[in-house]
Amino acid sequence: MQVNENFEPVIVAFCCNWCSYAGADLSGTNRLNYPTNVKIIRVPCSCRVNPMFILRAFQKGADGVIICGCHPGDCHYTSGNYFTRRRITLLYSMLDFLGIERNRTRLEWVSAAEGAKFAATMEQFTADVKALGPNRRLEDLRCRKQ
Repeated sequence: MQVNENFEPVIVAFCCNWCSYAGADLSGTNRLNYPTNVKIIRVPCSCRVNPMFILRAFQKGADGVIICGCHPGDCHYTSGNYFTRRRITLLYSMLDFLGIERNRTRLEWVSAAEGAKFAATMEQFTADVKALGPNRRLEDLRCRKQ
């Protein structure tokens, strides 16, 4: 597969307020670099991420979507990440049906003390999506930059 060196993927990261967003903040505080094309959306809990949000992100031009939440058992809302895990499993089958590569979506558990893990995860996910190339499957042509 030929990789376009000029292609920089747009990554949307849904981060839970209590752990993953704090982990992103810690990575910035520790001056750990992660790609600037990662756009973080802060949500109260990872279970609040509706699968339609992910499909809409792909439609609006995202090349990859990552959901980051608290570790199972450490959720501020007791069982929110268990719902997320089940919902993402169903989302993967929907993405398969739509013909979108499963590697464009990822679920990761990052706590508030894991700034280095957050940065490393974003680096790795961006590299994986870059290898896949641009998202053309659900792209809304009206959202494309001219």
